[in-house]
Amino acid sequence: MKRLVQFFNPLAFTPKIWTVFKEGYKFNHFKADFMAGLTVAIVALPLSMALAIASGSTPDKGIITAIIAGFLISFLGGSRYQIGGPTGAFVVIVYHIIESHGYDGLLIATIMAGVLLIIFGLCRFGSIIKYIPFPVITGFTAGIAVIIFSSQIKDLLGLQITKLPGDFIPKWEIYFKKIDTAHLPAIALSLISLALLFLGRHFWPRGPYFLIVVTFGALCVWFFNLPVATIGTEFGIISSSLPAPSLPDFTWSKCITLLPSAFTIAFLAGIESLLSAVIADGMTGARHRSDAELIAQGIANIGSACFAGLPATGAIARTATNIRAGARSPIAGMLHAIFLLLMMLLVAPLAQWLPLASLAAILVIVALNMSEIENFKFIFKAPKSDILILILTFLLTVFVDLTFAISIGIILSSLLFTRRMSELAIIKNINKSLKDDDENQEISKHFGKNIPKNVEIYKIQGPFFFGMTIPMKDLIDRMDQGVEILILRMRDVPMIDASGLARLNDFFLHAEACNVTIILSSVQDKVKKLIQNIEMNHKDNIYFSSDYAEALDIVFNLSLTTKNVS
Repeated sequence: MKRLVQFFNPLAFTPKIWTVFKEGYKFNHFKADFMAGLTVAIVALPLSMALAIASGSTPDKGIITAIIAGFLISFLGGSRYQIGGPTGAFVVIVYHIIESHGYDGLLIATIMAGVLLIIFGLCRFGSIIKYIPFPVITGFTAGIAVIIFSSQIKDLLGLQITKLPGDFIPKWEIYFKKIDTAHLPAIALSLISLALLFLGRHFWPRGPYFLIVVTFGALCVWFFNLPVATIGTEFGIISSSLPAPSLPDFTWSKCITLLPSAFTIAFLAGIESLLSAVIADGMTGARHRSDAELIAQGIANIGSACFAGLPATGAIARTATNIRAGARSPIAGMLHAIFLLLMMLLVAPLAQWLPLASLAAILVIVALNMSEIENFKFIFKAPKSDILILILTFLLTVFVDLTFAISIGIILSSLLFTRRMSELAIIKNINKSLKDDDENQEISKHFGKNIPKNVEIYKIQGPFFFGMTIPMKDLIDRMDQGVEILILRMRDVPMIDASGLARLNDFFLHAEACNVTIILSSVQDKVKKLIQNIEMNHKDNIYFSSDYAEALDIVFNLSLTTKNVS
């Protein structure tokens, strides 16, 4: 009952904003949130448009996503500082979904992903999802960075390409074929934009240099009448209003087809939002509610899709900007969405002058930030198996498919983890090594250095799971060699799973058939409780002892030990 109450603890699902109001929200807090929200909105405006274009969508979709999802994530989320919206993590999967299933397919997958995220949150998966292996996260994040960078070469160089292929190698083949169409004004604007971005990062890290770069680029296009691709020439004038909410046309076959994509969106949204929340906690000393955050991410993705937006999640860079700008509560994130809405209503038509070369330069910086170069170097100092997972996940992300890469990475990590756990799980015969530890002195007191021939003493260490199959087989073989009593010291067994219980049950059955008595010594309470569930069927030959001394008393009280003492 206690566990049930903990599982459905309402506090785990309570949005942080309610906690903020309960603690007392003052006017000086609002002033700080107001300035932080405005700062983040200035950063988010050009970035949202650039990410939407890189995803194969239109720039207005990025702004809509930042407004709708950004507001909902802050309003309902479990973090005080989380800023939501489109992120680089979704670029690859969104591009492929639109290419394969159209924009309606993306909306269906996003809504399904939202439902999955809500289920994850209600099932209290918030703490579990954070345990995705570090090499897998680093591998697919770096792979996404490479893909984002490669997708921007066309606009950086002003290449005359009607449609880019989605796959990495064909994309670069087109680039090399069309390199002679490179446009000098676009290259110049790209280089100037990149230079300004690098200088801004170095000399004004908290400044709105994204907005400065695209504003500078737009002014150059307008003043010098530069013949480069702009949002206006490629996408037309951006709408200055939100679309009416609606739902896509759901069919059972579409849902089944898009289910893997929906899982990938939900996985990425969950991982990135929780990573962002953890980073925010580290920067501020606060603590987020992971399950409430997952539920908010789910609702936000459903809301974004209803307004014809894109998948959304917590954005690490914008969340960090929010904190550095002095945010005090989720209201900063809500204000950031409101400011974006006002910008859309007032200045959306002016976005037609924004050059794609400048937006591409921004995405190059985004890719650089996502590249995980330092983490790559760090993992290369780790065991070779982790390096293998990192490289494999990275290569599969770039050359095959993000969903496949994540699946393979997690499967391999799980197998390697199982192997490592099995290496820790050992069964050791200590009959001939009585001086190994203090507990063995109890045996020496009773037997000296001679253990009765019919008694075997084993020490089991590590988790007792399906990896124990072979060691347990060795114990069963000992029963067939004249052993009448087996003492198993299990104080170093922290857990036992269903497979381990099955192996132990087989062991008990064979011991019963061979008239062998089993004494389980120093079993931890939680393990003992599980073993007792199967031990009920073997009452006549199974004993528990709290320590070795009690185990040896049981041995002396058994009549068959008196026959063969040497």
